[in-house]
Amino acid sequence: MKNAEELRDELAQTFAQLKAGEIKSSEAAELANLAGKMIGSAKVQVEYYALRKEQPRIEWLESSNS
Repeated sequence: MKNAEELRDELAQTFAQLKAGEIKSSEAAELANLAGKMIGSAKVQVEYYALRKEQPRIEWLESSNS
């Protein structure tokens, strides 16, 4: 996945699959866990740059429509 917007779309699809009984709850939980780790990693990157008073472009956080 190229950016956070695509991650949200994937999570929405996973939620729909879970509701429809197409995937197991354990599989959905693992995907949510991995998504959380991706978001946490991006958060650390943003905090690091904030501490350095830098404003770099973080492509993963940008929308594909940018």
